[in-house]
Amino acid sequence: MKKDTLATAGAEGKTTPRLRIRDFSQSLPMLLLRGREAVMRYFRPSLLEHGVTEQQWRVLRALSTADEMEVMILANATYLLAPSLSRILKDLQRRGFVKRRSDRRDARRNLVAITQKGNELIDTLSPHSELVYAEISRCFGQKNFELLQGLLRQLESDLHNMPANPGMRARPNVKNGEVGQLYPSRRLR
Repeated sequence: MKKDTLATAGAEGKTTPRLRIRDFSQSLPMLLLRGREAVMRYFRPSLLEHGVTEQQWRVLRALSTADEMEVMILANATYLLAPSLSRILKDLQRRGFVKRRSDRRDARRNLVAITQKGNELIDTLSPHSELVYAEISRCFGQKNFELLQGLLRQLESDLHNMPANPGMRARPNVKNGEVGQLYPSRRLR
């Protein structure tokens, strides 16, 4: 993979090549965020109309798939930090959408379950969600939609096997403007 380099002056005044990073708009995190925003703008109005935030909806959707869930498992399933989830659960409990209890066998564990009122909210919002999915599928194409879902699942799965911070394991070779192999064939210790 070839990249342009920029010259940068070091502390001693020597010029060293610097890797030019990809255009901001083409960075994977930004592409994923823009895709997410493009999708969420069709879901948000219905959520707001019913007084539910995106994060609250995520929690209710996750809880609707199980009888009850341990709080840390719920945090992992919804990609919410524990302090944020704690605030969300307090609000959802206050509004009667979820109920919480301590585990009988281990009082340190908190369990959460969706209530009938929470399930009724899911039932109220689900038809709109399914309409949005159908429209996205129609607009984007069913095959593209299924392919995108599969590729995103594969990306997540494959990246779970990649080191958490690959930049610390090996540095790109910017000599002559080329990016070298990020993971050398020999094992780093």
